[in-house]
Formats: sequence, C-alpha cells, structure tokens
Amino acid sequence: MRISVFIRTSLLMMAAVWPALALAQFQQPTKEELKMTADPKAPGASAVFLYFEETTDDPLHYHSLYVRIKVLEEKGKELATVELPYQRGDYKITDIKARTIHADGTVVPLEGKPEDLLTSKNKDKQVGRMVFTLPSVEVGSILEYRYQLRYDDHHYSSPFWELQHEYFVHKAHYAFTPFKAFMKGTQNQTSMYLTDAHGNTVNSLLWWPQLPPGVEVKTDFVGRFSLDLEDIPAIPHEEWMPPVRSFLYHVLFYYVSGFNAAEFWQSEEKRWSKEVDHFAEPSKPIKEAVNGLLMPDDSAMDKARKLYKAVQALDNTDYSRKKGQAELKQLGLKEAKRAEDTWAQKSGSSEDIALLYLAMARAAGLNANAMRVVNRNQGIFAPAYLRFDQLDDDIILMTIDGKEIALDPGEKMAPFQTLKWIHSGAGGVRQGVEAKGYAFAPMSPYTANTLLRIGDVTLDDKGTMTGDFRFVMTGQEALFWRQAALENDEDEVKKRFDRWLETLAPAGVDAHIDHFLALDQPESNLIAIVKASGTLGTATAKRVLLPGFFFETHSRMPFIDREKRQVPVDMHYPEQVTDQVTYHLPAGLKVEGAPESAKIPWADRAVLVIKTVTDAGKVTIARQFSRGFAGLKAEDYPALREFYQKVATADQQQLVLTAAEGTGK
Repeated sequence: MRISVFIRTSLLMMAAVWPALALAQFQQPTKEELKMTADPKAPGASAVFLYFEETTDDPLHYHSLYVRIKVLEEKGKELATVELPYQRGDYKITDIKARTIHADGTVVPLEGKPEDLLTSKNKDKQVGRMVFTLPSVEVGSILEYRYQLRYDDHHYSSPFWELQHEYFVHKAHYAFTPFKAFMKGTQNQTSMYLTDAHGNTVNSLLWWPQLPPGVEVKTDFVGRFSLDLEDIPAIPHEEWMPPVRSFLYHVLFYYVSGFNAAEFWQSEEKRWSKEVDHFAEPSKPIKEAVNGLLMPDDSAMDKARKLYKAVQALDNTDYSRKKGQAELKQLGLKEAKRAEDTWAQKSGSSEDIALLYLAMARAAGLNANAMRVVNRNQGIFAPAYLRFDQLDDDIILMTIDGKEIALDPGEKMAPFQTLKWIHSGAGGVRQGVEAKGYAFAPMSPYTANTLLRIGDVTLDDKGTMTGDFRFVMTGQEALFWRQAALENDEDEVKKRFDRWLETLAPAGVDAHIDHFLALDQPESNLIAIVKASGTLGTATAKRVLLPGFFFETHSRMPFIDREKRQVPVDMHYPEQVTDQVTYHLPAGLKVEGAPESAKIPWADRAVLVIKTVTDAGKVTIARQFSRGFAGLKAEDYPALREFYQKVATADQQQLVLTAAEGTGK
C-alpha cells in the first residue's frame, strides 16, 4: 500500500486560529499572572499569550495544542471563543479541555460538548469546525485550553509552526516527531509508502526556518525536532508591508523526493519546462493561425505586437466565466490540453493564454521562453523553500535584436511590454538560460508607471472654486482601472473612482469623474475627466489662504507617524506622480506668497521637484514626485522616514492671495 502526501489543509487552518496541543497538563497560575493588569512587554495589548505549546507526533498520529492566555482589556475577551477547523472523515478533534481562571484564583471549567459545525462540503471532502466558548470570562481572567487532532496511519504530517500571532507570546514550545521512516537509525523504507504529486518517491524531510537571531531548531539523538522561544512579538501591522506570511517567524517542515538544495530548482525547472513545451508546441493549427495574422515583411517587434494583440482579444476566463464540461461539449469544444485548444475555443485562463502566446511566438520564429513566478500580492519567492508550488503565474520573456523584453499576455488589459506589478520583480523559474535554476523578472522603471493630473481652477475672492482636471495614467494605475472595468459596469467603476477622489480632493471641495477616455484601449493613455467645485480656501479681511498643492492637502503622507519599523517596505512598484494646476485669480487679487520652487532629493531613490510660475491674473504650481524603488529593508526606514518628513513639510506650503494696489479691498 502506498500513501499519498498529507496535504496540510487541516493543520494550516488550525494554525491560523490558535494551533493545537495535547498531552500537556494544565498549569497552576502564578500570583504575578493572576494580578497582572497590563504587560510592560506588550504595552497597550488587550491580551497576551502566557504559554503556547504545539506538538506533532506522526508515529502516534496526532497533532495537539495547549494555550494559556491572559485577558487584559475588554477586546481580549474575544479570545474566549475558539474555532477549530478540520477535515471530517480522516481527522478527528478529541480531548478538548478548557477552563477560565479569575484574578482571585476561582476556576470555572468548560462544561458541555463543543459544537461540531459543517463549514463546507463537496463530493470529495467535508470541512467542519469545532466551536467552544470558555465560560465566565472577564478582564483579568486567564484562559486555558488544550485539544488533539488525530489522524489515521494512512496519512503523515509536515507541520507549519507559525510562531507569531495577533498577540505577544511570553513562552512557546514546539515539538515534532516525524514519520518513522525519517527517524535516525531507522532503515528508510519510504519507497513502500510515500510519493509526491508527480509519483516520485519521497525520501527527504526538510524544514524552512525563519527565526529570530540566535534561535535554532534542535534535533535529538533519534531525530525528533524541538523549538523553544521567549518574548515573541505580535504580528506587526504596518503600512505598505509585503505579504505578511513572507516575513513572519515560522518553521515549515516538508518532504521532497531525493533532491538537495543545490539541485532542486534546476531539476524542477527542467520538469516544468518540459510540460510548458508540450502545451505550447507550435502545432499545425497554431502555425496556420500565425500565418493568418502576420505579414511576410513584419519585423520581429511587429510580429510580437500583433500576436500579443490577438491573444489579448480572447476571452480570459479569469475575468469572465470558465466554460463547464457540459457547455464545452455542447459547443463542440474540449478542455484545453494544448495551446491549439485555447485558440480553437477563443478563451482560456490567464495561464492558458500566456502559453498560447508562447506557442504562437515560437511558430513565428521568435525567441520566446516562459517564466513562472510568485504572485507578489500573495508572497515573496523563497529559494530556500524547496517547493515548486510556491510559484503561481506565467509570463513570457522574449529576445528581439539582442534585447530581452518581458510580456504579460495572461493579464487582460496589460499593454505590450508591461508586467502587472504582482509579476514585476517577482522570483521563479525560467526557460532559456543556464543559471541557478531560478531567476527574477525585471522590475518596471518609475517612468513606466505615471499619473499626470492637470487642473484649471477658477477662483473668486472668497476662495470658492470651480475646476476641470485631466488624470492621465500609464502603467499600473491605468491597468488597475481597466481591469476593474472588466469585472464591473462603467457606472460602478465611476463610483469607485469618485471614492478615490474623496481621498485626494481638499476639504470643502467635491470632485467627480465625468467620463473616461480609452478605458478599453490598453495601448493608449487612460484619461479621466474630472469636475470639481467648492470652497478651496479661507478668506480673511485682506487675504485669501489656499492650499499650495491641490491634491496633497487631504492625502496622508506615509511613514510619518511611526518612528520605528519592524518589517520591510513594499510599495508595489516605482512611480512618478505629476501635478500641474493653474489658478485663475479674481480681479483685484494678486499672489503674495506661493510654494517655493525647490528640489528635495533622496539620492538614487526618490526626488520631489516643485516649480511655481506667476503671471498676470494666474499662477501655475507644478509638483512632481518620482519614486524609483518598490521595496526597502527595515533598516532603511529611518532614511525613508526622514525623506517623507521633508516632503510633508514642503507640501504644507500655502498659496496666499492679497488685494492688488489700488483695488480698495
């Protein structure tokens, strides 16, 4: 009998709540724990974990958790309700024990049975959740519970120790006794039992740690793993973070098929590349389609553009609706197993369309290769984590006239040579080069992602304004709104655009989009025509005071409020935002003061340029902010914050109007 790899669904779901413990006994609280009303190690916390223990024992087929929590504020009482997801059938939650301990030492045990609720089901599995609420919880209580998840000997586990939680953890202990074939001194007989998704024999247990400095996973003489930690910070919540699971402390155990770290990615690239080449073979139907789209005298770049336009025009089912088996049969179509199938039914997933483009490019004689990358909105590529399934999406790399360009044909509305930001700079594997086995996609330059806001504003002597604006967008901003229009009607897109304008327009000013230009034309600039009116400034007896920068008075500058930072910065993509607003002045008023022309640089990373031009009856204020980076390390934060503080100070300047001589105002 062979046993398939145990997918960690149940254990991961449980870890996301409050993982599991089994054999640990309840602890007698100390006097200090009972009297605690606040925690100096976690200032302002509504609760803290006093102790957290997670144990996995494969030979005995159980995963268990033991938790002790101190409730410090009213919000912390939410932790009294515990939900334990699990997969019904093969797994069973047992031995649930819980109690509440009041600050005076009174113990109130959990009575009655937990609820066993059905969360979801399909023909293959049912997902349930065991729910219980600890009794008589109040601020100052200690919550204590434990339980076990048991599974049969047809499964084995690879635990994911998620070491950080929503609340500070004082002490934690983790233990893992692996499947017997991986214990030290045991003859490895995994060929009899374990296979991976490709049918290969599993014979290596690896672990991917991301731990605080000085902390290590320990193994004993028989091969059991353990980890002890103290003072684990809560999950940080900071602006512009990378995907949270990419930087939190963790240890992830997993099984692989005989690869060492140096060989894994090269081997996986070869396997994946073979599958890609099979799907994207330039077959006879593909060659015929290409011949119908191209002219004999087309240049290589012309060929690449024409083919890109052709596949972008197909129905991308990731943005519409994937056809079911019955509908495909009725239409005389079949599920796409080759690129020619996707072309025949004129629709496919983002992956299907990307690989169709690869097939057509190769049929046209172009030098094109596929690359599979991590979706940066979901995670960050980790070469040390030897699992191919961390990769998500396909892009195409093409060499024309000795220059390599990156293309994103599977992203509906992505212009030619524009990668959506989730793929730009992302890591993965690629065809066509002899390297480490993994590579990184190019990051787009800031000049590829631009927002130009041009305004023409008419003022009266009370500071009331009317204005017309044009928002001209390229790159990521344009792609965002175009993809929003694929999934919503234009009225809904306008409503969302208006909500965005609310975050930009000065207080007292209403701004609304009138219409879009080129919303369905990805190769053109996207333009939004905006109308605005309201009270822009404050009038005194002799002056009218106006914000110096129309779009910066209401928007919040990032990175100013927080003095320190724990995690890296991820601002998705470099960009350039340019504002040019011309104010037409009322008769009798002139400019007394305006933002000073200036240049505020952060060497090789960002720059703010301000320019003010005053003419008879009008003043034009231009502001251009260029940011050449997408991500920064946490240690770069002090310099980042200092730069943004300078920008915020410059943005506080005002436009001051005063009565012209002889007007009598």
